[in-house]
Amino acid sequence: MEQQFEITYVFDFLPKLVSYLHITLFIVACSMLLGVLIGFLIALPRLYEVPVLRRISQIYVSFFRGTPILIQLFLIYYGLPEILKLVNVDVSKAPVLTFVILTFGLHGGAYISEVIRAAVKAVDRGQIEAAYSIGMTGFQAFTRIIMPQALAISIPNFANLLIANLKDTSLAFSLGAMELMGKAQTLGAATQHFIETYICLSLIYFVICYGLEKMFLDIEKRLLRHEQSIVQRDSKFTFRRLFKTPWAASAQTDKGGYQS
Repeated sequence: MEQQFEITYVFDFLPKLVSYLHITLFIVACSMLLGVLIGFLIALPRLYEVPVLRRISQIYVSFFRGTPILIQLFLIYYGLPEILKLVNVDVSKAPVLTFVILTFGLHGGAYISEVIRAAVKAVDRGQIEAAYSIGMTGFQAFTRIIMPQALAISIPNFANLLIANLKDTSLAFSLGAMELMGKAQTLGAATQHFIETYICLSLIYFVICYGLEKMFLDIEKRLLRHEQSIVQRDSKFTFRRLFKTPWAASAQTDKGGYQS
């Protein structure tokens, strides 16, 4: 039976949970790196309209976006070893974190591929044609023209995906991974102070997510600073032209009755 709420347990549990934070961050970092690699490979067939691979990538994205990540965890943790046994590969003794990172990487790769595809298609096609017209190769046009703009466009979506991935790692405890949520469950079961444990857990997640949000917002501003300067310059130019037009001069003449 759960014990009566005591605020002192919040301060007692906080350092104990923080000591397991590095495991959660390790899962997030590794799975996002794997997801970026997978997402890039999955996005290419859809960007370049490769017939067979395009269809395979669509099925991959539809599956991982259309099924709960908890089910994906169970499928990969219990199903992958059975499949690999067919080719005489035994991964039954592999660490739980391996399956967790693989699952989150595959899951995130489906979303990252869509982020990459949308960001690349958002770049004006005229800029690419202009790059080809001045002698740039396809690789040069991609690295110098497409990628910098697509990166700036994709930052908000990538930030949302990273924060969502961080929060989804709380499901890893269902496989026995001892990360933040797993440690919180252990503390709650040992002391019967679950409310205090979940308060600590929510505070830790909130602080990390808030910090990531601010960090990506700063990155986005830095990547878009050239566009902001162009917009400000164009707005000033338009403002100056507005007061130099003939109708503006005639309006001033009519208001004063004569023009000196």
